[in-house]
Amino acid sequence: MDIRKLTARRNLTRIIFSVVGAGAGFAYYHFIGCATGTCPITGNPYVSTMYGGLMGFTIAMIKED
Repeated sequence: MDIRKLTARRNLTRIIFSVVGAGAGFAYYHFIGCATGTCPITGNPYVSTMYGGLMGFTIAMIKED
């Protein structure tokens, strides 16, 4: 397999996992969240979305061969 195709495939996988993770992070904030707003991760939609994206990226990195 061509190295460019392999690199593009890995980057696409990382992007997809990051976007899905960010969506899951926002969904967690929206549906479960923190009622008082004092929770450091789930009290802010931006933080929970970024945290979810980071977790998705981490899983994509672990998943790679």
